[in-house]
Amino acid sequence: MLPIERKNEILSKLMLDGRVVVSDLATLYGVTEETIRRDLEKLEAEGFAKKTYGGAVKSDSMTADLPYTVRKLTNVDSKKYIAEKIGALIQDGDTILLDASTTALFTVKSIFHKKNLTIITNSVEILLDLPAGNDWKVISTGGTYHQESMSFRSISTINSVENYHVDLAVMSCKGFDINSGITDTSEDNAELKKAFIRAANRRILAVDYTKFDKISFVKICNTADVDVVVTDTAPSQKWIAELDKNKIELIF
Repeated sequence: MLPIERKNEILSKLMLDGRVVVSDLATLYGVTEETIRRDLEKLEAEGFAKKTYGGAVKSDSMTADLPYTVRKLTNVDSKKYIAEKIGALIQDGDTILLDASTTALFTVKSIFHKKNLTIITNSVEILLDLPAGNDWKVISTGGTYHQESMSFRSISTINSVENYHVDLAVMSCKGFDINSGITDTSEDNAELKKAFIRAANRRILAVDYTKFDKISFVKICNTADVDVVVTDTAPSQKWIAELDKNKIELIF
């Protein structure tokens, strides 16, 4: 196994379990404990981990964005559940903006049977995973390619999105807070999702239970700027009241 593969596997375990133990990882991968400590030091430097005695715990960094290969393995059941709910909102003939989240990828998988769709996305993974022989029109935003997220993100990506007006925009976020609104880890992600909001008649926020009451680095928009929130479990009563106050449809 290459060192980068081992480090990503460790990061995935850290995201799933919240903590890892050096001795356990050394045994699992057949390497020295010192090698594992170096892996954890790199993850700490990247903002994903906080080293502790004998291991590490997950960091709550507001600016660190997980590699796509790790995100694909994190909260998979929740993402598939949310994607199925979003897929049920999509009708034949819809025009849809999809971001580069893994939930968006699962959403596409859930609507392979839908007809005459127009899909606009900055996700390379979605483009690679589309079914052959259907009647969809698929538009790539283009822009500067970011390998770690398998997505296009740049000014030209935003300009591309702003050329369209669509029925639905489906997007995710890193934080969802009553006072701070909807937030993400980077300015380019936030600016692109603002463009999604401006381009769509109906704005769908895909957010699993781990994102509620969290604040990330850059504000995307206020809670009231979305029309539908799709999540994987019933939120607290304060959230139900907040969404009802803003006339936001809640689906879980």
